[in-house]
Parts: sequence; C-alpha cells; structure tokens
Amino acid sequence: ITSVLGCGVMTAVRDRRRAIRERIGAGDDVRLADLAQEFDVSEMTIRRDLEALEGQGILRRVLGGAIPVAGVGKGLEPSFTSRTHAAADGKAHIAALVTQRLIKREAVYFDGGSTALAVARTVKGRGLELTIVTTSLLVALEVVDEPGTEVILLGGQVRPGELTTIGSEVTESIAQYNVDTYVMGVAGVHPERGLTEYHRDEAGEKRAALGRADRVIVAVDVSKLGKVMLAHVADLSDVHILVTDAAPEHPLVAAIQRHGVEVMCAPNRLGPGGVK
Repeated sequence: ITSVLGCGVMTAVRDRRRAIRERIGAGDDVRLADLAQEFDVSEMTIRRDLEALEGQGILRRVLGGAIPVAGVGKGLEPSFTSRTHAAADGKAHIAALVTQRLIKREAVYFDGGSTALAVARTVKGRGLELTIVTTSLLVALEVVDEPGTEVILLGGQVRPGELTTIGSEVTESIAQYNVDTYVMGVAGVHPERGLTEYHRDEAGEKRAALGRADRVIVAVDVSKLGKVMLAHVADLSDVHILVTDAAPEHPLVAAIQRHGVEVMCAPNRLGPGGVK
C-alpha cells in the first residue's frame, strides 16, 4: 500500500511540475498563491516545485512566484510551437465551447495563434458549413476539406514559425469582408487595459477585423488573464463573449464581467484555477 501511495504522490508532483514548465516555456510568469489554489496544495509545496525547476535552469524565482529565465517581455513573443503545446488540454476545452457558439452557415474570421487553431480543429466534422476568412495558413489547411466550408486566405507577408500573413495588405483585405463572428486569440486580457498583443502589426490587423464583425468571441487560456502586452488592440467593451479555462470564481472573471462581457468557463480536469 505504501508503495502505491508513493507512486501516486510522485505522479502528482510530476504532472504539477510539467504544467508549470509548460507555462514558463510559453513565456509566462507564475504566482505561488495561484498555483497553490489551482493544484489544491500548500504554498510550501509549490515553493519546493519552483526550487526544483529553478535548479534545472527552467525558471527564476522572484517574490511571490517565478518568471522565465529568458525574461520574456511585453514585446517578445514565445514561439508558436511552445504556445501550441502549452496547456493543449485546456485549449481543447476552450475550443469546444467556442464551437458551440458558432452558428451554421455564418461567416467567421479566424486570426492566427494556437487557440484559434484549436478552434479550427474542433469545427471539423460539425457540419457547420462556415465561410472562414483567415490570416492563418494552418487554420486554412485544417478546414479546407471540410464539406460545405469556404475558406478565404488573406494574402500578405508570411511570418515564419507563426505561418500567418501580416502587413498592410492584410489590413486592406480585411476591409473587403463583413463577418458574423470574429474568433480572436490574444496575448493579454486586462480589466482596465483591455486586449493587448506583442506586435503592433498584429494588433492593427485585429483592430481592423473587429470593425468588420457583428460579434466578437475572445478565446484565451487562464494565463492570459491579467496580462498586458506592448500593443493595445481594443477595450473589453468591444468583446461580446470571452471563453477561458479559468475557474468561474477566478477574481478576474468577475472583473471582466463588469464590463458587460459574457464569460464562459470551460471545464477543466486539473483543478479550480484552470490550466494555461
């Protein structure tokens, strides 16, 4: 029995530290109190986790939490690959809820990003027959063979790694289309600062798409809540629905709702705080 219990504890420690590594690998800082609540353990347990990960060179401990060793800042975006693998389960839950809110045969704008790609994957096989306008080559490839679906890929300069188009051509092209729904991924959501992105051009593209959409659904994992990045995209008053894997009792959920935004919290198997 002792051996079985010991294996269970080691598995929990391994899973918890893997989740923390994923967040740090995506360029996010972490807080002791949030992690302790999320994984239902003591702050001392989280301190031991952070000490172990610091010893591996994965993070640097600071007062109340830890930050990436590289010190990713407001204008330095983590790689698309790291963002795609970070909290894949949480993004799948988010994507499923977003897809539930899409309406058959509507026109939908998808921007780039790992969460938008997760939504595109969830759309497959649903028979929604959407018209999809996108800057993402990966989104376009994901849905191009879906029966009844029309895909419009906006041309421009291709961003290596991201495989999205960007630049003035994209912004000009967006003005040619009107869509029912805009599914937006974004780097930061703050109750006062609103929606923010790493890059000015990407923020400009998102602002242009906002102006052509009747409804805006923002899909973000819990790590984006409270973050403020370099370029302002929009205020929360421009958002209709926000879908996240944060717990309903997360303090920023209530703060966002006070701006008139409908917040949908995706179910999460890892605990009350949600995963990144």
